[in-house]
Amino acid sequence: MYLYHFGLRELPFTLTPNTNFYLGLEPHNEALAVLLTALKTGEGFIKVVGEVGTGKTLMCRKLLNEIPAHFVTAYIPNPYLKPDELRRAVAVELGVKQAQRMSVQLLTQRIQQRLVELHNQGHSVVLILDEAQALPAESLEALRLFTNLETETRKLLQVVLFAQPELDERLAEKAFRQLKQRITFSYKLRAMTALEVEHYIQHRLQVAGYKGASLFSHSLAKKIAKVSSGIPRLVNIICHKMLMLGYGEGSYQLTNKHLVSAIQDTEGTQSRVPDKFYIVSLVIIALVVSLYYSWQVIGESI
Repeated sequence: MYLYHFGLRELPFTLTPNTNFYLGLEPHNEALAVLLTALKTGEGFIKVVGEVGTGKTLMCRKLLNEIPAHFVTAYIPNPYLKPDELRRAVAVELGVKQAQRMSVQLLTQRIQQRLVELHNQGHSVVLILDEAQALPAESLEALRLFTNLETETRKLLQVVLFAQPELDERLAEKAFRQLKQRITFSYKLRAMTALEVEHYIQHRLQVAGYKGASLFSHSLAKKIAKVSSGIPRLVNIICHKMLMLGYGEGSYQLTNKHLVSAIQDTEGTQSRVPDKFYIVSLVIIALVVSLYYSWQVIGESI
């Protein structure tokens, strides 16, 4: 790959959510502050919504790393589970033994006993679900019932939902009005600005070990921000492809030509910048057509 060529220790623009590359930009710092503040209250549901590729899973993992020590976490990365499967997954995360063999009724009792036990030990329990928009309707209701478990002073279980905007559309339905009322804190992740994209690119290169002259100029970073709409995942894809193209040409400086090629090979970009060779082809075709019709006119006049 291009690691040695550019003097990198590791790939800077992978799609794997790696908290080592976390950059505390305004939207992510705000989201993390909301999450930690909300968890301290010990009440209900907390929701973080963002478009595809805005960094929800990275935020989720950052929360798991930053959460205070007295919290016990149950993390469900793929919540496309039926209610019974969801209960068993939560039970396993909380350390309930033989959870896969119990009846639903006994399992629910054991989960409640475990929550009370953890509470008496001075722990707070939080259930964290990524991609929560994929939860079946019955499982959303099961989640609401989970939060009915409480002492006289606080809930025994808090729930954090990381989701795409489709979750808000579902919660707007009348059937989910009870669950919606349980959401005490909510935050919507926004895309990055052009300046944030430039900072983001340079930060990831530095973390990956790059020490040379700037690879992505201010102008290139601005264009990347525009075509990616500031979505971190698309920024990563475009930058990775540009580095591959630069390496393939033996170049140590990335140019607009590399950006154009990367955009043309990337789905989901805001606009596709026409390749200069494509433009030249269109001009040649236009000239040929123009000459053809000119010859026809001349022939008819003769």
